[in-house]
Amino acid sequence: MHDFQYRQGELYCEDVPLSRIAKEVGTPCYVYSHHTLVRHFRVYDGAFGNLPHIVAFAMKANSNLAVLRLMAKEGSGVDIVSGGELFRALKAGVPASKIVFAGVGKKPDEIRDALKAEILMFNVESSAELRAINDVAASMDVKSRVALRINPDIDPQTHPYISTGLKKSKFGIAADRALEEFKVAEAFSHIEVVGLHAHIGSQLTEVSPFVEALKKVLTMVQTLTEQGIPIRYINIGGGLGITYSNETPPEPKDLADAIAPLVRDLKCVLIMEPGRVIVGNAGVLLTKVLYTKDGEGKRFLIVDAAMNDLIRPSLYDAYHDIRPLYESVTHAPKKTVDVVGPVCESGDFLAKDRVMPDMNAGDLMAVMSAGAYGFVMSSNYNSRPRVAEVLVHEGQIHVIRSRETNDDLVRGEQIPAFLL
Repeated sequence: MHDFQYRQGELYCEDVPLSRIAKEVGTPCYVYSHHTLVRHFRVYDGAFGNLPHIVAFAMKANSNLAVLRLMAKEGSGVDIVSGGELFRALKAGVPASKIVFAGVGKKPDEIRDALKAEILMFNVESSAELRAINDVAASMDVKSRVALRINPDIDPQTHPYISTGLKKSKFGIAADRALEEFKVAEAFSHIEVVGLHAHIGSQLTEVSPFVEALKKVLTMVQTLTEQGIPIRYINIGGGLGITYSNETPPEPKDLADAIAPLVRDLKCVLIMEPGRVIVGNAGVLLTKVLYTKDGEGKRFLIVDAAMNDLIRPSLYDAYHDIRPLYESVTHAPKKTVDVVGPVCESGDFLAKDRVMPDMNAGDLMAVMSAGAYGFVMSSNYNSRPRVAEVLVHEGQIHVIRSRETNDDLVRGEQIPAFLL
């Protein structure tokens, strides 16, 4: 459930009409519902309430400081994949003791900063990375807590770009080599092995891949215990899907009910890294129709949002529901249209061959389910300033990121003297 609903013929976010936000903040802009974010986190966290656990929000889905602060206040940790995300998380007040650092390409300075902050652990993706962490930790005369990420070779039945647990994936250590890697890790003087991590992909709409992957993880945990390598943390990753169109993903409680019997008797803390399932349907992208254009057998709605603002349709051929801000428009004659932006690319679209109410220049629309992998993946392509972000809370509009200006586009650039 989310808090974007029609009231008196107009689309609202909580108690605020989206048209008011469009008027006061301008378009395009991202709008997030505070109430939805809190409810989604609490539902997820509460589903695992009978198990020792840490929810580490996957901040790659949405890394705005206000969103991170909200998560921290709710008791969440975060899953990070860069030094920049570490900086953001700490600045937002996330306890370092609830930060886990994943990713295949951690640099020495990022490792050093994370160790200095005393994060909970690194999720290690390779033996080369393990050696690098040990070297940095040795130079600081500290021990680094790590979990090794194994690749269980489970097909999550999702988009290939967001499948991360197959043999051909760049992520993790092959399951058949995991025991050897754990022994290598144990031999390093500045490494403390504390956990095992597996993450198989994103936007999963079935529980069974989670269960299948966890069973492989637990087999490895038992083997490690027998080898004298006790595991204190089991990280099952994230990836629970949301409804974009006709998907019927499981609820967090369904996932908890499926895995609880497998882990209940273990003396381990469960770590989960949900992202999309918390923020995805808590946000929309507001945009306005600039022009309409009729081509050969095709009608285009040209809007002021583009692929640089929301790249998921272009990158993944992802579906996002698009709703007019005024319900009266929904009763207009329907046409098959492409919703496209101003960027100079044929791949610049928000919807293709979409049957929807015909709209006219000046009409406003909301691109739904845009709270995850929206602004965080945006860019300045075509020298377009990045858009504003807004958080709605108890009837108030809070601009949590100002719209960029043209001056922001050239900040940090300089013309060398020989060109002047």
